[in-house]
Amino acid sequence: MDVASIAVKFNLKGVVEDRDRHGNVRLYFRAPGRKKVRLREAPGSAEFHEEVRCAREGIPYLRTRTLPAPAPRPAASRGTLLWLCQEYFRRGGTEVGEATMLRRRAILEAVCKLPHPLHGPVDREFPTKGTLPFAAIKRAHVKELRDTRADAPGAANNITKAISAMFAWAKDAEIIDVNPANGIKRLTTGDGEGFHTWEVSEIVEYENRHPRGTMARMALAIFMFTGLRLSDAAIFGRQHITEVHNKNTGNWEKWIRIKPGKTDKSKVRSQSVIVELPLLPELEAELSCAPVGNLTFLVTEYGRPFSENGLGNKMRQWCDEAGLPNCSAHGVRKAGATVAAENGATHEQLKAIYGWTTYQQPDHYIRKARRRIVAQSARTLLVYDRNENENVPLFDGVEEGGTKKTKNSS
Repeated sequence: MDVASIAVKFNLKGVVEDRDRHGNVRLYFRAPGRKKVRLREAPGSAEFHEEVRCAREGIPYLRTRTLPAPAPRPAASRGTLLWLCQEYFRRGGTEVGEATMLRRRAILEAVCKLPHPLHGPVDREFPTKGTLPFAAIKRAHVKELRDTRADAPGAANNITKAISAMFAWAKDAEIIDVNPANGIKRLTTGDGEGFHTWEVSEIVEYENRHPRGTMARMALAIFMFTGLRLSDAAIFGRQHITEVHNKNTGNWEKWIRIKPGKTDKSKVRSQSVIVELPLLPELEAELSCAPVGNLTFLVTEYGRPFSENGLGNKMRQWCDEAGLPNCSAHGVRKAGATVAAENGATHEQLKAIYGWTTYQQPDHYIRKARRRIVAQSARTLLVYDRNENENVPLFDGVEEGGTKKTKNSS
């Protein structure tokens, strides 16, 4: 039964058909001014009618039928790298966020599936990396695993970070004595600075392309004047702005108060922070253009909040439209930290603004700013004197000395 007959037979107004590039038919519910909703239940079933009703009313549909449980993973032999990974997945999740553990799990499971050795005939006793005894893993082995993604330094460094985090947990759990990933250097790309830091000229180009009142312009202001990460900028809304009474001036001031998601489940609970910073007039002017009635300032064309990935992709689009292919959302955050450091921000001030819990990140920006300031002040030292080797006549009023010189007898 095709979708047209389905819609007629059951009077399902708004149900439309869409075909993917392979010719497969998919059903959606579409209403004017709203994003279409995928319909996954069997057409004509009670679940299908309930799914359509929820889509029509704009509420989430909760699947009531029981889905088949995923096939259980085979238990690994005790003492193997795979066994350690499974223990880490089972017992180490309370120390990090769920999203972080999912990323690490994907990386570590992929590592365990790699053949052993990586080159040459496979070892019959230890056919994969996951079958190796974890106690025998050395620094050289971790570097070898890291270098499997040498073509993508970011992915390679994520492998090192995931392995290091797992062994750090195992050491704390007294399973091992030494973390073999400690001190392994990260791979770098280009100048080693990671995401490109926006220049002032690039900010001006972006603003010229996206005028005030647009979501693109508001996003730039949020990243620039708050230092929020993508995940936090996506949820940033009016509920995060409060008025605080300044006892020194007697005035009421607007402040931003938000708990960064990245530090929500820090390894050390005392490191969980709440970012508090004043709402700058420049940002307040941009936020005044935000539509009323939304929980977040940044919304999609359908009036819905962005996901973290969705906002990152949209920022990529806005940068491309401005002719800035090297710029990104994280680069704006770096630009803000650079400006603050060059204006004399201290380690503690940068930590308070950006929600950092260690001195490593602010120290990087402060040292870089100091080098730039020192180089700026020393620029005249590079200019050499072109008349250095010419004879310089004596100044008026200066007589030759009366020292007698003896004639050389040689």
